Amino acid sequence: MPAQTEIQAEPGQRYRTKSQTKNLKPFNTNEIKILLLEGPSQNAVKILMSAGYQVEYYAKSLPKDQLIEKIKDFHVVGIRSKTLLTEEVLSQAKNLVVIGCFCIGTNQVDLKYASSRVFNSPFSNSRSVAELVIALSIGLARNIGDLNTLMHDGKYTKRSDNSHEVRGKKLGIVGYGHIGSQLSVLADSLGMSVFFFDILKINALGTAIQLPTLEKLLETCDFITLHVPELPSTKNMIGEKEISMMKKGSFLINASRGTIVDIPALAAALKSGHLAGASVDVYPSEPFGNGKNFTTELQGCPNTILSPHIGGSTEEAQSSIGVEVANALVKYINNGTTLGAVNFPEIDLRMPNEGTKTIRILNIHQNVPGVLK
Repeated sequence: MPAQTEIQAEPGQRYRTKSQTKNLKPFNTNEIKILLLEGPSQNAVKILMSAGYQVEYYAKSLPKDQLIEKIKDFHVVGIRSKTLLTEEVLSQAKNLVVIGCFCIGTNQVDLKYASSRVFNSPFSNSRSVAELVIALSIGLARNIGDLNTLMHDGKYTKRSDNSHEVRGKKLGIVGYGHIGSQLSVLADSLGMSVFFFDILKINALGTAIQLPTLEKLLETCDFITLHVPELPSTKNMIGEKEISMMKKGSFLINASRGTIVDIPALAAALKSGHLAGASVDVYPSEPFGNGKNFTTELQGCPNTILSPHIGGSTEEAQSSIGVEVANALVKYINNGTTLGAVNFPEIDLRMPNEGTKTIRILNIHQNVPGVLK
């Protein structure tokens, strides 16, 4: 790697590093231009600069018209969840080689249109989300949201009715992937009975039990927490019918995707008292950036904790995401490795030994008969 002085990135500032490495690639690394939006971790900036690339850094996303104009000149763009790389935007990115999503999901990228490789970090914030769900479960069981509001209003209201321990309660996890399985272990250690539903047959961790249907999970558990991707099949998967199946006095937590829950149906169940509380961290429509005037039908509902999509927003998670995605980008740019790509087969290519005269040629083609003739 080239020698590199540590520099703190400032919004909109460009950096050019002096490379002293022997070129083993058909390009100069300091000609690679990278656009980072929405303030990825400084660890990511340092890794990309140390590789010799030019980096332009913005703490926030750009309006669509500015993004379309800006993206024309860059080989790499790094985003989080707010920037939408649609067909309209990507059609102007004539030099774009690779996209880095410094987050879990990639639904903000038009993967059908994107000819560039797309990398993300699907597991790095799993622990942060799992810990938040545990905190929210305890908060709901103890009515922390409503009691906090009363105290801020100057109303000292000490009581024990409708306040419970989570020990011995049944936690139902919908989606037993990396987040769901970590949550399972944490809940198990608290003495909760853990059940889960997943479309795949999965070996459970600890004492968790897989139930055969979503309906069985809903009618069994005291807490239901959702950890599924945003797909056509998961849109409004928890609607009026499903909520009515939940035990009276149970709790619902959604820290996955905003389209999974029918918000009006959830609000109605909270106001009627069928559900004893809910916590929602994601919404069907989320603001472009921070600010006032956010509205949802859940505002004012009893024992309802609302948070602004912070499930994976911890310094530890963002640092880990930054390192993982930045290293994936460097490996792809420098030698074509596609480990971790979401829209291309994973290929682990190693750098040739220094001084070798070998040249690697990779032919990418459609998997159809006769293409190699």
